[in-house]
Amino acid sequence: MITSIVAAVLIFAILIVVHEAGHFLVAKRLGVRVLRFSIGYPPRIFGIRRGETDYAIGATPLGGYVRMLGDEIAEEPSGDSIKSYLKELQLDLIDAARKSGWLKRAEKDNDKALKEIAETLTRDPASALAVLGREPKADEAILIREVDAAGAVKQAIELVAQARSAALIGFFNKRAFPSQPLAKRIAIVLAGPCANILFAPLLMAVVFTFGLPVLLPVLGTVKSDLPGYAAGLKPGDKVVSVNGNPVETWDDLSSAVKKSGGHQLKLLVKRKETGSVITVSVAIQPKQMIEDTVYGNKAPTWLIGVTPRGDEATRRLPPYKALMSGFVETGRMTLTLFEGIGKIIEGVTPARQALGGPIMIAQMAGKEAHQGFAEIALFMVMLSLELGVINLLPVPLLDGGHLLFFLFEGVRGKPLQLRHREIAMQVGLFLLVILMAFVILNDISRIIG
Repeated sequence: MITSIVAAVLIFAILIVVHEAGHFLVAKRLGVRVLRFSIGYPPRIFGIRRGETDYAIGATPLGGYVRMLGDEIAEEPSGDSIKSYLKELQLDLIDAARKSGWLKRAEKDNDKALKEIAETLTRDPASALAVLGREPKADEAILIREVDAAGAVKQAIELVAQARSAALIGFFNKRAFPSQPLAKRIAIVLAGPCANILFAPLLMAVVFTFGLPVLLPVLGTVKSDLPGYAAGLKPGDKVVSVNGNPVETWDDLSSAVKKSGGHQLKLLVKRKETGSVITVSVAIQPKQMIEDTVYGNKAPTWLIGVTPRGDEATRRLPPYKALMSGFVETGRMTLTLFEGIGKIIEGVTPARQALGGPIMIAQMAGKEAHQGFAEIALFMVMLSLELGVINLLPVPLLDGGHLLFFLFEGVRGKPLQLRHREIAMQVGLFLLVILMAFVILNDISRIIG
């Protein structure tokens, strides 16, 4: 159980880092100020500030966020947002003074340090290089002047926030997320899901490079009432080709049979007889039968009535082929995922059967962790694709919900009204809470049921 929990937390942590790194890197690249990059939700148990960003770890796992400057919904920056911005500028100034070595000599920190910086720079502006190692930025200069005039940092921040000068609001909007052009906001929001979707084929390429266990086309059982038995197939036969096309894995054989359309297949098999290996050609007419699908429903499919013996081999590819195969395989997995979502919406696949929550994921993670690197990496590939695709669904609070708001904004030429966005967010939160409750109860019912 502990292995399952640890494996699930580590897998989620990696995928969340990938997702949030997408938002973070694009936001930084486009000039938006990122206040915090957190793995896990509050309370904050550890963190370190580097540059303009606080990199933190929260006590609540299985989540994370990138907090950017500016309110997500408000049409104008609130007083609290302005105060938060000014406190960030305070940290910037103190950090610069610490790097220059001046702060160590001054032997002060926090509010006392900023007050000393403000007094020194106001009294002698030419000392900026000695104090900060650089000239103060325009927005920092506003704070410096007010701190020197007020004589106290807290009072200065209150006064500047209340004054809401056009210059300060302009500096704030230049770095805040909500005030960015629509194209930039779309790019930042889209970057998270895209990072997960792109991570999947790259990880898949690593798996192909280091070796992927594959099931060999060696027959285990041959059902007596189906075409394979009637055609003369025997347990232990290894299928070499189907209709002249090489067969290397069990999936190759299965795919050839299911795509046959009922037409006769010519199988070339290798068989051990009296201490030697002979090659036998077998003609088989597949039979259509109802079978369970990967989506949890039943559908007609073509079969010959054989199952694998379980022989495995490790398949390795050179890096360039591994990369190509990684994109091809994850493309196939993504298509299957979309088809699965469609089956749930259509009601073909029962939601109780298809959906799982953190308990089921932990169980699967623990199982794959015991199998080895390839199995757990494949599990991560699947989860990364699911995380990327699901986040694109047009549900408020998800990235897709924000993109839906942006679509309305692009069509209308202005954002949705604040009241409408707040209602949508509340509905989105309600839906996510209901969904989480459903999947957790569904997990519990699987365990006890």
